[in-house]
Amino acid sequence: MRGAHSTLLRLYAALPLPLLHFAGAVLGALVYLSDRRYREKLEANLQQAGFGATKLRWRVAVESGKGVVEMPVAWGCSDARITRLVKRVDGWQLLQQARDAGRGVLLLTPHLGGFEFAAQYIAARVPLTILYRRPKIACLEPFLRRGLERTRLHAVPADRAGVRSLLKALRGGGAIGMLPDQVPVAGSGRWSDFFGRPAYTISLAGRLLGATSALPLLVVCRRLAWGGGFHLSFTPADGLRGADETADCAALNAAIEALARSYPEQYFWGYNRYKTPAGAAPPAA
Repeated sequence: MRGAHSTLLRLYAALPLPLLHFAGAVLGALVYLSDRRYREKLEANLQQAGFGATKLRWRVAVESGKGVVEMPVAWGCSDARITRLVKRVDGWQLLQQARDAGRGVLLLTPHLGGFEFAAQYIAARVPLTILYRRPKIACLEPFLRRGLERTRLHAVPADRAGVRSLLKALRGGGAIGMLPDQVPVAGSGRWSDFFGRPAYTISLAGRLLGATSALPLLVVCRRLAWGGGFHLSFTPADGLRGADETADCAALNAAIEALARSYPEQYFWGYNRYKTPAGAAPPAA
C-alpha cells in the first residue's frame, strides 16, 4: 500500500502547475458555492479585516482551491522542481548571514500563498526543524511523510519534547519554522487582537526569542498568476523582541495583518482563526 501511495504521489507531483492551479480554481469556486459554513466563515473573516468586495471573496476562494491541490506537489516533487517553481527569492541573504554568524533563525510563515513550498525550498538548502501534527485528512499522511524523508526537514512533535528540540536547534545556530497564525493548543498562547478581534495567538515565538539570540524572519511564498510559480521573500520581523509575551503576540499579529492586506486574495481567510481551543478560557469581554 505504501508503494502505491508513493507511485501516485510521484505521478501527481509531476503534473504541470498551470493544470493543477486550473483544477484548484474550479475546486475552490465549487466549494465556496456548495459549503455554506465555509462560505460564511470566509466572508465573516474578510469583513472583520475590512474587506467587503464580493469580487475579492471569489478570488480568495479560487486561490484557496489552488493551495489545496498544490500541497501534494510541494511535498512530493523533487528538490530540482521546487527550485524551478520558485522563480524569485528576495532576502535569502538575511538567513545566510545569520547562519554564517552562528546565530539561530526563527522563520515565521503565515497561511499565505504557497507556504508549503517555502518550507521545502528552505529545507533543500539548510537543515530546518518544524513542529509536526498529523493531518486530519488521513490520506495526506503519505504525502507529508515523503516530503519529510527526502529533505533536511526535521519534524518534531507539537509537545514539550518538540519545543525542547526547537530550542536546541536555535541555540545551535540552526533554523526552525512555524505557522504563526495557527491556533495553538490551550496553554500555548495568549489572546491578542487580530484585525480588531481577539484571536488565540501562539506565544512560543516570543518565548524562543527570549531564550536565544535567534533572528526572527517573516517568510512569504506568493503564488504567481497562471501557474507561473512562486515568489519567495524573507523580511525581518522587527516587532518581536522576546521580552514580553503580550507585546510579542501583538507584534506578530500586526505583522501578519500587514502581509494579509498586501496580498488579500492569497491569505487563507477560510481558516477558523478566532476559535477558542479546547481547555482555554475564552477572551475577556
